[in-house]
Amino acid sequence: RAVSNLNMNARGDIIDNRGNVEIPREKIQKEFYKDNVPGADAETISIVAEEFGYTVEFVTADIDEAIEIVEDTAEDLETRAPIVTVMGHVDHGKTSLLDYIREENVIAGESGGITQHIGAYGVTLSTGQKIAFLDTPGHEAFTAMRARGAQVTDIAIIVIAADDDIMPQTKEAIAHAQAANVPIIFAINKIDRPTANPEKIKEALANMNLLVEDWGGKIQSHDVSALKGDGVKELLEKVLLEAELLELQANPNKPALGTVVEAFLDKGRGYVSTILVQAGTLKIGDYVLAGKNSGKVRAMHDERGNDLLVAGPSTPISILGLDGAPQAGDKFSVFKDEREAKQIASKRTQLQREQSVRTQRHITLDEIGRRIALGDFKELNIILKGDVDGSVEALTDSFQKLSTEEIQVNIIHKGVGAITESDVLLATASDAIIIGFNVRPMGNARQIADKEEIDIRMYSIIYDAINDLKDAMEGMLSPEFKEEITGTAEIRETFKISKIGTIAGCMVTNGKIYRNAGVRLIREGVVVFTGELSSLKRFKDDAKEVAKGYDCGMQVKNYNDIREGDILEAFREVEVKKTLK
Repeated sequence: RAVSNLNMNARGDIIDNRGNVEIPREKIQKEFYKDNVPGADAETISIVAEEFGYTVEFVTADIDEAIEIVEDTAEDLETRAPIVTVMGHVDHGKTSLLDYIREENVIAGESGGITQHIGAYGVTLSTGQKIAFLDTPGHEAFTAMRARGAQVTDIAIIVIAADDDIMPQTKEAIAHAQAANVPIIFAINKIDRPTANPEKIKEALANMNLLVEDWGGKIQSHDVSALKGDGVKELLEKVLLEAELLELQANPNKPALGTVVEAFLDKGRGYVSTILVQAGTLKIGDYVLAGKNSGKVRAMHDERGNDLLVAGPSTPISILGLDGAPQAGDKFSVFKDEREAKQIASKRTQLQREQSVRTQRHITLDEIGRRIALGDFKELNIILKGDVDGSVEALTDSFQKLSTEEIQVNIIHKGVGAITESDVLLATASDAIIIGFNVRPMGNARQIADKEEIDIRMYSIIYDAINDLKDAMEGMLSPEFKEEITGTAEIRETFKISKIGTIAGCMVTNGKIYRNAGVRLIREGVVVFTGELSSLKRFKDDAKEVAKGYDCGMQVKNYNDIREGDILEAFREVEVKKTLK
C-alpha cells in the first residue's frame, strides 16, 4: 500500500499493466519480513522498492488532503487577538499570574496547587483589547503538553521565580518556544519576596545567550509579582506590543479551523472538548471533525461556563457534541456535510489502528531470553484511565520511562473516562493493575475488582502516581545478596580428636562469630578454604555466638588441615533491596 505506482493481484504478487507477475509474493515477503519480524520500517520499504525501480510515497493517518482549505485574500483578513502561552517550571507562579490577569482563582481547582491540565482562557483587558491565554503544566511529565502549547501560540510568556533559579523545565519551555519560532517574553515573578534577585535570573539567561532588554538584548522581560499585581499591567503592554509587531490576522468569515487543547468525559454532559479557534467562526450546529472524532456542535461555553452562539478567531471555548475525546493537539475543521466528516473520521480510525498494530513494540522471544539470562525478568501490566487526554498521555510517557532491563512496563489499555467493568475484566485476563487519575470506578467495577482481587489505585497528583509505581517496581525486583563479614578469629592451638577431626582453639579478634555463619580459612593472607562451621563451643557448651575478646573451640565442616596462626573469617549473606537504575 505504501508504494504509489504498483499493481498487485489478489495473491499479493506485484504485476505489470498486462497482468504478468513481475515480483512474486514470496520474494516480497522474504525482503519485507526479514528475521521473521512482521512489518517493515520506512527505510526498508524504500530500499526494497528502489531495488526494483519503484518510488515510494507514504501516507499519514491525518488525510489532510481530503479537507478543503479556503484560501484567504488580503481583503478578507482582519486583526485578531494574540494567543499567549504561559510556560515555566512547576510552582514558579504561572497560574497565579493568570489568576491576577483573569481576576479568577484557577489554582483552587487544581490538586495540591499543581496545574495538571492545559487551561485555555479568554481575557478582555480594561482597554477593550482581547488576549487568549493557554496555561501549561510545569511538571516534567507534561513535556508533550508544553510542546503542543508552543505550537498553537503566537507569543510565549516564560515565568521564572526571582527567588529560585532557571530550572530544567524552564530550559525545556524556552527550547519549545524557540523551536516553534515564537517570540518570548520573560516574566520574572515573586519580586515581592525578600530573597528575590531578578538580576541573578537575567545573568543566568545571559549565560544561555538570551539577552533581555535591560542587559542590552532584544528579548523583552518584566519583573512582576503575581500575588500583589506589581508590573502585570506593564507585562501585558509588552505582550500587546509584540502582538502588534507580528501583525496577527485571520479571516472570520469562513468555516472554523483550530486546535484541540484538551478533551474529557463529563458524566452529565458527555465528551467535552476544549478547543482554540484559530481562523474562521464556529457556530452552534456546525459539523466538526477533530482527529478521528466527529459530531455536531450542540453547545459552546467560555471558560467560565457562559453560553456562546458564535466563536471567532483566537477564542478558546469548550464544545459538546463530538462522539469521543479527541487527542490534545489534534486539528479541527468544519464540514458542510456530516456524512463527509464521518467518512474521514472512520478512515482516520482505520489508519491509526493499522499504524498502532504495525508499530507495536512487542517484546520478542530473543529479548526475553536475553533478559532472563541477565537475571529475573518481570512484566508489569497497567490499565490507565484519566479524566483528560493530556494527563493520560503524560502518565503513559512517565510510566514507560520507568521500564528497566529487568522490568518491562506495559500500558495494555489507556483511555479517558471512569474505570468500567470491562477495564476490570481486562485486568483480570492480563494480570494488570488499574491506575485511575482523577477518575473513580463506575457501576459494579469496584465489586468485581474486590471479587477478582484486582488492584485499583487512584491518584490526583501525578508525582504520587509515578513514585508509587516506582516503589512497586522496586518491590518486584529480586533482592541482591550482599556478603557481610561478621567477625574474625585467630587459631591459637589445634586439637586432633579421633573419629571427630581437628578442633581449632581460637580467640575472637574482631566482631562476632555466629554458629550458622559461613567461614573462610585464611593462611598468610590467602584464602585456602571456604565452608561452614560444624560446631562452635565455649568450654564444653555449644554457643550460638562468641564475641570479640573471648576464646572458643571451632570445627570446620569436612576440613581438618588447620594450623596455628591461621585466621578464620566468618561471613553471612544479607538481602539488599534493589533500586531502579
